[in-house]
Amino acid sequence: VVFIHIVSRLLCRVIRWFSAEISVFVQTGASVQLDIQTQELPEFDDLSWKKDISENIVKYISESKKEKLHSSYKDRADFNNKTFSLTLKNMQKTDNSGLYTAIASGESDNNIVTYRVSVIDAVEAPVLTVNSNWFSGNFCTVNFTCRAHELMIDSSYQNNRCSPENVTSQINTLILDCSEEPIICNHSNPVSWKEDKINTIQLCFNKEYKSTSLKSNSSFCVQTDSSLLWPVVGLVAACILICLSVFLYCRCKKGMSMLPHIDSL
Repeated sequence: VVFIHIVSRLLCRVIRWFSAEISVFVQTGASVQLDIQTQELPEFDDLSWKKDISENIVKYISESKKEKLHSSYKDRADFNNKTFSLTLKNMQKTDNSGLYTAIASGESDNNIVTYRVSVIDAVEAPVLTVNSNWFSGNFCTVNFTCRAHELMIDSSYQNNRCSPENVTSQINTLILDCSEEPIICNHSNPVSWKEDKINTIQLCFNKEYKSTSLKSNSSFCVQTDSSLLWPVVGLVAACILICLSVFLYCRCKKGMSMLPHIDSL
């Protein structure tokens, strides 16, 4: 019976430990505030914040209402002696990721709350690359690649439509989104997001725009041909007149040279 009782108590502590664990993501170099998540604390002699259970951060004495911050955290943490929250500053991946637990001690130790803190970098900017684009009649197709780090999406945009897609790797997510104009490539994690986008109007021209352009171009060509027509006709006519004049002159000169020969006969 005593063994079963001890096992039950240990099991309850384990369940309470895991049920109180809260996941928190913090960007590298930023600060995070850890709250005790309750307004009614059990009576305690002192309250401590610990990292990974064994490393002391701060200890608050209830009787004197004073706290003692561990020397290694003097410039890295702040403790609020009214709300009992702990603020960690300038978080770094190698030093600050881990479990942070608030423990109230009296006749027994009570784990008030446990945070699993993960310090991660901001995401890198994604790159949206157009591989090819073409249109035939009213049909326009743009083939493109949305890429960030180890994540990649290949897709096609056809006549103002493409299927939204997303891929995930651990805590990073790459999302492809399309509307009537832009194609958007979004890269995000729990602490940051960045995007790249391309305006499809620059890649696909609608039918109305193309027909208007063609009409204006054809009218310009007709107008240009009309303006050049009369100078060309005049030039041709002048050449004909010059050639005719030379011909008549030569013929007339030849006739004049034959007149004395006729008289002698």
